[in-house]
Amino acid sequence: MVVNIVTVTVKPEMREAFEKVTLYNHENTRREPGNIRFDVLHSSTDPNTYILYEVFKDQDAVEYHKTTEHYKRWAAEMEHCMAAPRTKESCTVLAFD
Repeated sequence: MVVNIVTVTVKPEMREAFEKVTLYNHENTRREPGNIRFDVLHSSTDPNTYILYEVFKDQDAVEYHKTTEHYKRWAAEMEHCMAAPRTKESCTVLAFD
């Protein structure tokens, strides 16, 4: 199992555009056979910060995800939305429900 936690800080005027493309990516990612979970979170303390919690079956599923139209669209469109480079933390699962 592969877990990625992606943090994105967006420009205030780009929040709506970011949410639209991110929800499109979310809906389609959840249909991928190797996706286990994909949560889109909005910070309670910073309205410009979003966290994506992604769980995939294995690294092959992650690599497949990166080839999809919805991911490529998200990656291209969100670039102009960001206020700073996004960060990604890859995690090893110790316990999972």
